[in-house]
Amino acid sequence: MYRLWKAGCKKRILYLADRNNLITQTKKGDFKYFKDKCHIIKHKHIDKSYEIYLALYQGLTNYDEETDAYKQFSPNFFDLIVVDECHRGSVDEDKAWHKILKYFDSATQIGMTATPKETKALSNIEYFGEPIYTYSLKQGIDDGFLAPYKVLRVGMNIDLEGYRPDRNKTDIEGELVEDRLYNRRADLQSNLS
Repeated sequence: MYRLWKAGCKKRILYLADRNNLITQTKKGDFKYFKDKCHIIKHKHIDKSYEIYLALYQGLTNYDEETDAYKQFSPNFFDLIVVDECHRGSVDEDKAWHKILKYFDSATQIGMTATPKETKALSNIEYFGEPIYTYSLKQGIDDGFLAPYKVLRVGMNIDLEGYRPDRNKTDIEGELVEDRLYNRRADLQSNLS
């Protein structure tokens, strides 16, 4: 993004995220090179004197078409919009991100996600198109950016393992608890009988 901005290819950029920590982390990290050209939109206050904007999508919408803060910008204000965690809200047509992206439809739009959403009803690919870059979990582990993992299946749930009371166990009323295996399957079958 910095190179596109520096070359003048993309003059106004909007970075959308769903959490404050993604906004602050990005401004302090990847966007530090933009220096005083970069602005975080807060409290739906729009200042059009910047070139690079970071915003929570919730911070641009009021869920009221007449008062949505993003409409203070003209539809062609941004050249580039980057949506972090794009699987969360931009996919569903009635969600806030989708409305923002439709409003700024002349801008190049890039969606980033580690967990793309592909269901019969929702699709990142349908909106953003086929991924232009994929970084697999295996590659991330091989490159040392992600920790390898090992799946351990541990049944810690009494519904899975069942429960057999200790010999001569009594309940809170002092009654002897029946000596048998208690689990959901057995309890369901006894209730059906």
